[in-house]
Amino acid sequence: MIATAHRSLSIIGAGLAGSLLAILLSRQGWRITLYERRGDPRISDYESGRSINLALAERGRNALRQAGVEEAVMGKAVMMRGRMVHPRQGEPQLQRYGRDDSEVIWSIHRKDLNTTLLQLAEDAGAQVHFHRRLHTVDFDAGYARFIDDRNDHPHDIRFDTLIGADGAGSALRAAMNRKHPLEERIAFLDHSYKELEIPPTDDGGFRIEANALHIWPRGNYMCIALPNHEGTFTVTLFLPNEGTPSFATTNSGAEAEALFARDFPDALALIPNLRRDWEEHPPGLLGTLHLRQWHLQGRAVLIGDAAHAMVPFHGQGMNCAFEDCVALARHLLEQDSLASAFAAFEAERKPNAEAIQQMALENYLEMRDRVADPAFLLQRELEQQLQARWPTRFVPHYTMVTFLHTPYAVALERTAVQRRILEEATAGHHTLERIDWAALERVVHAQLPVLEGAH
Repeated sequence: MIATAHRSLSIIGAGLAGSLLAILLSRQGWRITLYERRGDPRISDYESGRSINLALAERGRNALRQAGVEEAVMGKAVMMRGRMVHPRQGEPQLQRYGRDDSEVIWSIHRKDLNTTLLQLAEDAGAQVHFHRRLHTVDFDAGYARFIDDRNDHPHDIRFDTLIGADGAGSALRAAMNRKHPLEERIAFLDHSYKELEIPPTDDGGFRIEANALHIWPRGNYMCIALPNHEGTFTVTLFLPNEGTPSFATTNSGAEAEALFARDFPDALALIPNLRRDWEEHPPGLLGTLHLRQWHLQGRAVLIGDAAHAMVPFHGQGMNCAFEDCVALARHLLEQDSLASAFAAFEAERKPNAEAIQQMALENYLEMRDRVADPAFLLQRELEQQLQARWPTRFVPHYTMVTFLHTPYAVALERTAVQRRILEEATAGHHTLERIDWAALERVVHAQLPVLEGAH
């Protein structure tokens, strides 16, 4: 265990990752102080229109379990068995994520999760200061200034170590970059998103199937909807920034309504406040953040989106950040200095973060283009049969990422091998009737070793 004079750590950002890390470290005996630029979400209006609903997977649940807070969180989560694909013509079809209801993901509203974790962090002993926007940092002197944006009043602190859990626009990352260039690079997607809502029925029920992630794939763009426990759905439209249709050609609520009437008519009937929400909610940017390093010796370290923001199309941003929290807490227990703990944390997590960033970009193409493609659906059918025959060797990509603890980098590597096997086996086929199973068995056993944790 690290022996420091005060055993105190200051976390910038009291969002999801900051709150979970505060719980984990407080229970290890650290004195934790959280600084949050916004007001207390438990008593003030939460930011709306900019938060894609969260998909909680096994990685995230495992982190909550280790913090002893899984039960408190899962009470407000809604199970999603798979993707409910809404084609242009025909009835919606459910594409299951896993083999049965033991392999599902869970939808949870960001505010519900944040307020729950924040309260549990305070209960664990963490101190939280709201309306504290990080302004300047002197890493050598251990001094930081925060500003209360309500009155521009400064608040100065002395710190031992800062942990940045303050999101993609991290103020701590900016301060670190001024001290020692991190070679920051943000690759923005040429698409943005707009958030809307499907309200509950008059009696508080769900208007469409509750236990699914709904997708309306339309080639170069798409709409999705995730359920919330109170009967609503958070709807997110992803559109190109330029072209037709795009955010450049869809400005007013009336233009948005016309777009939905043409491309998502069954969704339009479910969104009574589309015009209002369209005009009140600004488009959100989508980007991937790359850094050369995440820490400054023992003075500061970044986690979650502050270190490796990603596009949301694999539903792994929060799950990855929660894994960061568990890994950092473990290294703080195992190493004998903050500097060595931060270096070990980065060495473990950076390759995995880069892998899931890549997979999240690839999953966007799958969600908007491929879920309705016959060749893709045939490969999915073969994938399920290969998993049934050799479940510890041929483990579907989604299973590795979502239902197991397989390191993301390992999942990326195995996925490339499996995709090649599926494409070669189905080339020229419209069904699986003529598949050479004996040849496939030889290929699978030669190229895919048994995967730890698969069953």
